Amino acid sequence: MSKVVEFRWHGRGGQGAKTASILLADAAFNTGKYVQGFPEYGPERMGAPIAAFNRISDQEIRVHSNVYEPNFVVVVDETLLDCVDVTAGIKADGAIIVNTPKSPDEIRPKLDGYTGKICTIDATGIAVDCIKRPIPNTPMLAAAVKVSGVMSDDEFISDMEGSLKHKFATKPQVIALNMDAIKRAIGEVKGL
Repeated sequence: MSKVVEFRWHGRGGQGAKTASILLADAAFNTGKYVQGFPEYGPERMGAPIAAFNRISDQEIRVHSNVYEPNFVVVVDETLLDCVDVTAGIKADGAIIVNTPKSPDEIRPKLDGYTGKICTIDATGIAVDCIKRPIPNTPMLAAAVKVSGVMSDDEFISDMEGSLKHKFATKPQVIALNMDAIKRAIGEVKGL
């Protein structure tokens, strides 16, 4: 059986974690992988904690459940570190990617004894600078791809440009802004 790479996304409603998980699935699918990308639904509303999941593999994926032992955990909102156990089930060789201007060493004490790899990126800062809105999902998606290595940077950039052209066909300025955020995020991940 081939290795399945699993992601668990933690965010708040309205921050784009669900959208990022679906975009990751689309991008990986376009490189020939088998994929799953889905949210965990409940009574969430804007600002409430949410989770989303991905599985990416070279072979058919036969598991259809939430991700309980992820390789990578993506934390879109740093405040969730105070109320959600983002380390739950993470594999020893995995990594946690946190949206924060802080360094990995500054985040480690908030992860309750977690000794694995931590990467950080100021995705909200990048989003505000590049997209002019505090929606960090696009930079967090780029960081997740960079840290996980599920596809090359070039494959990811090319695919995202195509996806964004399709999604925002009537708003070409949005495409350029998001592509700037993606390229910047790939280069600004700390802790690699």
